[in-house]
Amino acid sequence: MSRLFATRPGDDGLPGPERRLAVLALILGTLMAVVDTTMVNIALPTIAADLEASPSRVVWVTNLFQVVCAAFLLIFAALSERVGRYRLYTAGVGLFTLAALGSALSPDLETLLLFRALQGLGAAATLSIGPSLYRSIFPSRLLGSALGLSALVVAGGYAAGPAIGGLMLSVASWPLLFALHVPLGLCAASLAWRALPREAGRREDFDWRGALFSVAMMAGLFIGLDGAGHGVPGGEVLAWLGVSVAAGVLFLRRQRRARHPLLPLSLFTERRFSLAVSASGLAFVGQGLAFVALSFLYQQEMGFTPLQTAWMFTPWPLAIMVVGPLAGRLADRVNPSLLSSAGLVLLLLGLAALAGLDAEAEVADSLWRTALCGLGFGLFQPPNNREMMASVPHERSARASGVMSTTRTVGQSLGVALVGAFLAAGAPVQATLWAGAGACVLSLAASLARVGLAGRAQREARRART
Repeated sequence: MSRLFATRPGDDGLPGPERRLAVLALILGTLMAVVDTTMVNIALPTIAADLEASPSRVVWVTNLFQVVCAAFLLIFAALSERVGRYRLYTAGVGLFTLAALGSALSPDLETLLLFRALQGLGAAATLSIGPSLYRSIFPSRLLGSALGLSALVVAGGYAAGPAIGGLMLSVASWPLLFALHVPLGLCAASLAWRALPREAGRREDFDWRGALFSVAMMAGLFIGLDGAGHGVPGGEVLAWLGVSVAAGVLFLRRQRRARHPLLPLSLFTERRFSLAVSASGLAFVGQGLAFVALSFLYQQEMGFTPLQTAWMFTPWPLAIMVVGPLAGRLADRVNPSLLSSAGLVLLLLGLAALAGLDAEAEVADSLWRTALCGLGFGLFQPPNNREMMASVPHERSARASGVMSTTRTVGQSLGVALVGAFLAAGAPVQATLWAGAGACVLSLAASLARVGLAGRAQREARRART
């Protein structure tokens, strides 16, 4: 860990001692946003009972947060280039913190949903540009290690969320879950304003029409996918997906014509970037499929309680926490596409092994399979993220970061929706896990397609440094 904060002559990024506070600001901001969803999920039945709301309405305490966050990721990534990333990140943490306080004090469901939407806005501002800030804080030689640290933080947040939520609900009421963010958020906002690298915003027009089309595209997609996974009538699901497709067509037309587009399509002319995005999206589809499918497998077929099921998942994020930083460090020295591909092979083997479980399987049989998936995903993600960030010009880092976050969110949501579609069609849970393995096969093909490109780029970077 100490090597992350050591300075060498010629390093770009912040000096070593200044990196510590900047990284702490990013860690706190990311943890709050990541922990929030899994922690609040545990409290939904309690919130429903306390506010006298039906389960179908109270689920929007989580859904609205996710929809708003996803819809604004690209927008905030573009806006950060105009106002400066440190300003937007600090404002995002501040908004998330104030909205968390409002959520804690909400007297009814409608007020709670309003503040949850505002929390989603704040989370989008931080998550959209977090990876690009790592690139500005750390020198290029440590980019993989830095993104490995980011993977460790995200995996740790997902793993800790249910446990934190369950523990706090055992001693206090649900508003404390939101109030917990207030002191952490104030600390994170103060650190961000003080320690993040300063940069001047660009004086250019903002693509407001593109932003509106982007919101409609993402909102329609996520509401439609959520409906498909929760038994909403097919006509309504198709209507929302139709809105998403129409808005997507208008969005692409606008991006081709706009003087300063929200999402420069030229990013995707770089094959390393476009292949890394494809590999990431498909891998997250596989992970989203597996997470939901395993919940049904453990509870409906193997007879575990919800709490036992939560513990059965822990090898996955714990393995990412162990392997992710190591994979990121290796990616600074070894071809990152080879590492990503090796990780996808392990993930594929793990999902195939999970698909072979039956109702009489021992707990240990499931745990090693889940751990294998986590090892694979931990080996895949940091090197692949490094490829995404390193393959674009530095001045486009914020846009690449927004694409990275959006790809992750869309991939996971598509995986969740596919589980609903499979189960609605009467398919066994094991078939859903095989579908996740199929998504990993496609991801592996995209990863292998850029091995030569990544190796050549890495050799050229080494020559430039020497």
